[in-house]
Amino acid sequence: MTDSTADFLHTTRSSYDAIAKEYAERFPSGLPHPLDRSLISAFAELVKENGPAPVADLGSGPGFVTALLDSLGVPVFGVDLSPTMVTLARAAHPHLRFHVGSMTALNLPDATLGGILALYSTIHVPDDALPRAFAEFHRTLRPGAPVLLAFQTGDADHLHLTERFGHEIDLDYFMRSPAAVAARLTEAGLTLVASVVREPQGEEARARGFVLARKD
Repeated sequence: MTDSTADFLHTTRSSYDAIAKEYAERFPSGLPHPLDRSLISAFAELVKENGPAPVADLGSGPGFVTALLDSLGVPVFGVDLSPTMVTLARAAHPHLRFHVGSMTALNLPDATLGGILALYSTIHVPDDALPRAFAEFHRTLRPGAPVLLAFQTGDADHLHLTERFGHEIDLDYFMRSPAAVAARLTEAGLTLVASVVREPQGEEARARGFVLARKD
């Protein structure tokens, strides 16, 4: 693991540990927009069409999206960098499995996942570590398995926050276009299926990008 990867893992983990409780209270159900939920449902259908295999929800946070996939009949488990987030997810969804881990080094065998979901978690991965994460996606996915990413997108390509919910943090956000994300996934050996941009709604400050790909 490079020093830069270790650095962002440490700062991201400690920042989300600090704000986990408030984050879970602020976003109790997540995915308020119907388009977001419909894309999750489409992802679930693709997983089931490709055959039974567990899905990894990477950056699962308080676990609400993991629980949504479970309700859609998808075998799923959550992975999050923050131990505090994992504790909250286990308490809220005791019938599901959550563990601490990083998408840059998944502790999973090759070609065993039926899908990967990463909603608003790759935004904290710097450019030099993104190929490592996407290589892990390719390694762990079964042939035909889908991957769905969601992320903020817009004009500013980098944002650094030192405070959120009244807590001191050290958190970087990397804004990428769907085309840029799709290009990185393609470089990792995955095939683009679709990309979508949803304009900001309500209190959202930035558009949302979604990229759906698969492992052939």
